Amino acid sequence: MARFEEADKRLFINVWICMKCNAKNRSGTGKPRKCRKCGSQRFRLKHKVKKSASKGK
Repeated sequence: MARFEEADKRLFINVWICMKCNAKNRSGTGKPRKCRKCGSQRFRLKHKVKKSASKGK
């Protein structure tokens, strides 16, 4: 299944992961203030999937 630019934006732009409970938090303007599940303020951006090199002979 091919990925395209619009899907990448939807999946990875403004998506933050709580480092305490691993909940996804979306924020329209930068980093969220607190987690929606646990109230923690520790976040990281969602990791992007790297493109792998083609395996040739």
